[in-house]
Amino acid sequence: MAKRSKKYQEAAKLVDRTKAYDVNEAIELVKKTNFAKFDATVEVAFRLGVDTRKNDQQIRGAVVLPNGTGKTQRVLVFAKGEKLKEAEAAGADYVGDAEYINKINQGWFDFDVIVATPDMMGEVGKLGRVLGPKGLMPNPKTGTVTFDVDRAVKEIKAGKVEYRADKAGIVHVPIGKVSFDNEKLVENFSVIYETMLKAKPAAAKGTYVKGVAATSTMGPGVKVDPASFSLKN
Repeated sequence: MAKRSKKYQEAAKLVDRTKAYDVNEAIELVKKTNFAKFDATVEVAFRLGVDTRKNDQQIRGAVVLPNGTGKTQRVLVFAKGEKLKEAEAAGADYVGDAEYINKINQGWFDFDVIVATPDMMGEVGKLGRVLGPKGLMPNPKTGTVTFDVDRAVKEIKAGKVEYRADKAGIVHVPIGKVSFDNEKLVENFSVIYETMLKAKPAAAKGTYVKGVAATSTMGPGVKVDPASFSLKN
């Protein structure tokens, strides 16, 4: 295991690793233990009791955070005809079809999210080999394959985040920046937590939420007590 920096070790001393903190305390601690020189991202992680190898226990979707993420997403829209104009009017950064498919094939990735109309997926699907590993492939489950281009672009610009359980059943989601007010981070966190509860597959057995933690980009993880969410609401 890589040796942690002195700053990380100092920050980690402030966290009681045996304790699950109230959500408000946890956010305060994440900000206090951030030692990065930049406005670090605050991320949450959920360890869920699901077996993602089974189709009926996959967890994937998207949710709009009430206070955004602090990052402006660059949106590329693949569409035709009137939908191109709709995408431009909604605030998409790049709008087109074949020209952008060619650019991506040549190694261009100056965007964060792709939205595609269903009639474009035949062409966009051919990019699966390059988009898939980067997690950029549009998907109906996250609302990025749709004819409602206006809504899709506006939601992404407003702070929509995607979530997906990995092989170990862990979901990582950004909830903002360390410069955010504590209340805004807690509110975003609460929305994500409620979304995870609603996403519970019927086939999941045993304890569903096995652990919740929050961290800044370079800081130590802070365990969060899930019960503190229900006390808040």
